[in-house]
Amino acid sequence: MRRQRHPVRYTLWLARTGAVPRTLSLPVWVPLVVVLGLLGWSGLNLWLWQRTAEMRSLQLRLLSLSEQARSLNNQLEAERTHNNTLSQKAQAILHDLATLEAEINRLRTRAGMPALRLTPTRNEGPRGGAEVPASLGQVLAFADGEARRLNGTLGELSPALEETLQREAAVPFGYPLLGYTRTASGFGYRGNPFGWGFEFHNGLDFPAPYGTPIHATGAGVVVSAGWNGPFGQAVIVDHGYGYKTLYGHMSQILVKPGDRVERGDTLGLVGSTGRSTGPHVHYTVFQGGTAVNPGAFLN
Repeated sequence: MRRQRHPVRYTLWLARTGAVPRTLSLPVWVPLVVVLGLLGWSGLNLWLWQRTAEMRSLQLRLLSLSEQARSLNNQLEAERTHNNTLSQKAQAILHDLATLEAEINRLRTRAGMPALRLTPTRNEGPRGGAEVPASLGQVLAFADGEARRLNGTLGELSPALEETLQREAAVPFGYPLLGYTRTASGFGYRGNPFGWGFEFHNGLDFPAPYGTPIHATGAGVVVSAGWNGPFGQAVIVDHGYGYKTLYGHMSQILVKPGDRVERGDTLGLVGSTGRSTGPHVHYTVFQGGTAVNPGAFLN
C-alpha cells in the first residue's frame, strides 16, 4: 500500500506571557524567499555603498582638477599680461631705434656723409613665401643687433660731425651788433662820402650809438687788434677754413692778438675812428682772401 506524502511545512509558535500560545504554519518556500530577499537587499546595499564611494572619489578628483585648471588659467593670464608688456616694450625699442637712425642720418647728411639704412623697410613690391610671426625673443635680439650697429656708426660719425660743427661755427653768421641791423652803406661801389667820384666799399656799415658792444660773428682767433688805416681802431678775426672778418672804427678794443673767441663774444665798442663820418661799425667778410658781400652771411 502506497504511503501518502504530506507537503513539508514549518510551524512557528508564538507565545506571550499569560496568553494562549499561537501557531503559525508556513510553507517551506517562505523562509527561503525571506533569506534570498535579505541576501539580495544586503548585496544591493553593498553595491550602492561602493558606487557612493566611487562617486565621492570622482567628486574629489574633479574638485582637484578644477583647482588645477583655475591655477593654470591664472598663470596663463599672468604670462599673457607679461608677454603683452614685453611686446609693447619691444615695439617701443624698435620705434626708438628708428628715431635714432633718422637722427643719425640727419647728422650724417649734415656732415656730408651718405645716409645709412639699418632698420628694415616695408617692401611694397611683390612678396611671397610663408609668413611666420616673429617671437618676442627674435624681436629683442634684432633690436639688440640694431642698437650695436647704430652704436658702431657713431664712432665713424663723431669725427666727421665734429669737423662739420667746427666748420659751421667758423663761418661768419649774423650781425655784429645786437638790435642794430640797418645799414648806412652797402657793399660795392658808392659815392665818395669825403669828396668827388666813386669808390669801392668792401663791407657793410651799421650805425649805432657810441659804446655799443661789437660781437664776433663766428668762432676764431684774433689775428689783428689795433689801428688799421682807414678803418681806425679795428679787429680782424681768423675763423679758419678761409674765412676772416674785420670790425672797424671802434672806440675801444677789448681783445688782443692770439685770443680765442666764440660767436657772440664782445670784441670792442662802437666808435668813429679812422675814415668815418659818424659812430658805426664797418663789417667786412673775407673768403679765401677776397672781400665778399657780408649780406650773404647775415641770415
